[in-house]
Amino acid sequence: MSLALYGHPFSSYTQKVLIALYENATPFAFKLVGPEAPENHQALRARWPLAKFPLLDDGGTSVFESSAIIEHLDMRHGGPVRLVPADAAVEVRMLDRVFDNYVMTPTSWMVLDALRAPETRAPQTIVEARALLDQSYRWLDRRMADRTWATGDRFTLADCAAAPSLFYADWAYPIADALVHLRAYRQRLLARPSFARAVDEARPYRGYFPLGAPDRD
Repeated sequence: MSLALYGHPFSSYTQKVLIALYENATPFAFKLVGPEAPENHQALRARWPLAKFPLLDDGGTSVFESSAIIEHLDMRHGGPVRLVPADAAVEVRMLDRVFDNYVMTPTSWMVLDALRAPETRAPQTIVEARALLDQSYRWLDRRMADRTWATGDRFTLADCAAAPSLFYADWAYPIADALVHLRAYRQRLLARPSFARAVDEARPYRGYFPLGAPDRD
């Protein structure tokens, strides 16, 4: 069956799925959802009325939500890199939720606030987002002190989530220099060929980042 992924290269959750696809060299067609291809937005909406991406079309079966897509790929189109290994599945899923909910979500709060008109911005949102990221950064730094990847020595779904989350979070609210283990983990993720490819494919869209994309990474 043919695979098609609907998404945008600059989207963190699209990147999360792209990493999984690239890890196992899984063949797929990319359907860019944007002004350049309105037909793809129409096709996405026909498959999922909320028209949120990413969405995977697997031979007519629609799978949405990035974690579910990666689980589907692991079960139906698995390769040498097992992204949800059975002997660590609970820990992998737990860390996946940590990165999505406690790193990417507060980052999204800051991005969305920056997109609002100045008179409608909510400073308390930024305070709360930074406080949550401070807690998450410190916890993750302690966790990564003796690990290569999020759950140990294997690259998994949790790392697919971590890569774009930490990438954009550090742009919005930089990881402190003192958090050496977390900063080193972010650099390992950037060096991983699957994520490096996703980052390169998103470079033309960096002007979209409303907080201003830093001249690095």
